[in-house]
Amino acid sequence: MKPRIWLAMLAVYIAWGSTYLAIRVAIETIPPFLMAGTRFLIAGFILYAWRRLAGDARPSRLEWRSASIVGLLLLVGGNGGVVWAEQWVTSGIAALIVASAPLMMALIDLLRPGGRKPGWVASFGLLVGFSGIILLVSPTAGQGGSLDLNMSGITVLLLASFLWAAGSLYNRGAALPKSPLLGTGMEMLIGSAGLFLLGTLTGEWSRLELTAISLRSLVGLAYLVVGGALVGFVAYTWLLRVAPTPLVATYAYVNPLIAILIGNLLLAEPLSPRLLLSALVILSAVALTNLERARRPKTPQVAPLLHGNN
Repeated sequence: MKPRIWLAMLAVYIAWGSTYLAIRVAIETIPPFLMAGTRFLIAGFILYAWRRLAGDARPSRLEWRSASIVGLLLLVGGNGGVVWAEQWVTSGIAALIVASAPLMMALIDLLRPGGRKPGWVASFGLLVGFSGIILLVSPTAGQGGSLDLNMSGITVLLLASFLWAAGSLYNRGAALPKSPLLGTGMEMLIGSAGLFLLGTLTGEWSRLELTAISLRSLVGLAYLVVGGALVGFVAYTWLLRVAPTPLVATYAYVNPLIAILIGNLLLAEPLSPRLLLSALVILSAVALTNLERARRPKTPQVAPLLHGNN
């Protein structure tokens, strides 16, 4: 079993760590919201049809409502923000900011009525994590190695991370199907509808030129469907059943590093000391926050990072 577990972990690391680069490539010639909507429509249909044919019960109206809320928060608000921002922000920086979602979850828990109050470990993690974000995005944080930051893109990424955290918290107690893959397929179908609506409202259909779509962008889109949405989720769902949870959770720390490295290797994205230091600070803070969560009584598994993961 151990070789299979490590093979599945490698699949999750590579599939979700490389989706940020695939997004950046796919939106070179495909409008971002229409690209993401197409991705989740195809992947959602495959997952939903597969699980229904495998014998999963038809979802109830309540389950569809819950899946709609989760899908809109995670995929329209979360992933939609990422694909839009990556028009101006490098894939590595996008992955790093998205990695702060657990910090956002802890902050929302702290502020909402009846939420869980963090202990001193998580509180220290929050302080360290947001300091790391400030170090990354602040124009006065030092100019060693230009990151060429677009503040509109950074702002949207932070909002996307916040919406992803809100959707993940809602997912804890939502009435969703027992089959994680069926629920994911439902969320993808709802999310695709929301993304297509966003694309319509922002005029993307008028900018879509089918003859201008490059083979490179089509390969990126295909990779997002097969690698990011299908292989990644199937491997992740299997791992949740057979592997130790702390091991599975390491994807949250490994994926941003993979995104930063392959962005530098394949797209020549800047790899500055400031970026590496920010990554070390933010991911250390996420580890501290998750350490305290792991000590609490077990709660339902929240949705993994699709941004890239998404």
